[in-house]
Parts: sequence; structure tokens; C-alpha cells
Amino acid sequence: MTEELIAKSAAPLRPRTDSRAAAVAIAGLLVPGLGHALLGMWGRALACFLSVGALVYAGAGMRGNLFSWQSADAFSRLGFVADAGSGIFYLVAKSLEALGPDVSHSYGDYGTRFLATAGVLNLLAALHAYEAAKGHKA
Repeated sequence: MTEELIAKSAAPLRPRTDSRAAAVAIAGLLVPGLGHALLGMWGRALACFLSVGALVYAGAGMRGNLFSWQSADAFSRLGFVADAGSGIFYLVAKSLEALGPDVSHSYGDYGTRFLATAGVLNLLAALHAYEAAKGHKA
């Protein structure tokens, strides 16, 4: 009897479909934390949403540079990928950028780094949600 219980408890998580995992990852990319929320990981969802939101708020408040998709060089395109990784917060920060970036001061340069960090953090969170949806250990 106990051997059966041990065998059942040691069974690996059932892997889910690839299409569901991709949908969870895309949802997590668009809205930070949504991928984890769809999986029922409410604590991680709230942590992702608040941390990405706080980084974007701080970066936009410091008038950091938001890169556009019409960049000429490779580093600016990479900066756009990092910034756009914050999902819906990128569009909010872009709409609030009325005065433009101010990277002539140190706080503007730090703001640029905060905005990029928010995007990379959300990309990593979406990757984690994808792996969790596939049934890998979360």
C-alpha cells in the first residue's frame, strides 16, 4: 500500500500541450505576470507585475531613453527588444514620454537601464511561465 502511494507521489508532472504553453508565454509577454496568473501562480504573477511596473515607472520618471523599432544600428535594435519586452508597460511609458529622454544627466542614463531591465525581467518571467506550462518543475 505504501509502495503504491510512493510510486504515485513520485510520478512526474503531466506535460501539457505546446500550444497552451506558447499561449501562456505570449500572454506573459504582453502583460507582465499574466502567464503565471493563467497557471494559478498568483504570488509570482503579482511579483512579476509589480517589479516590472516599478522598474518602468522609475525609468520613465527619470526620463530614460525608450528605443524605437526604427533604429539604425544593432545596439539600438537590441535596446528596443529589451524595452519592448516589458509588454504593455512599454506602450504606457511611450505615451507618457512627452518631454523626451534626458540622458545628458546621470538619472536619465539610469532610467534607460531601468527600462531595459524591466523588459529583460519580463522576458525571463515569460520563459519561466512557458516552462511551467510545459510541465517542467516550477
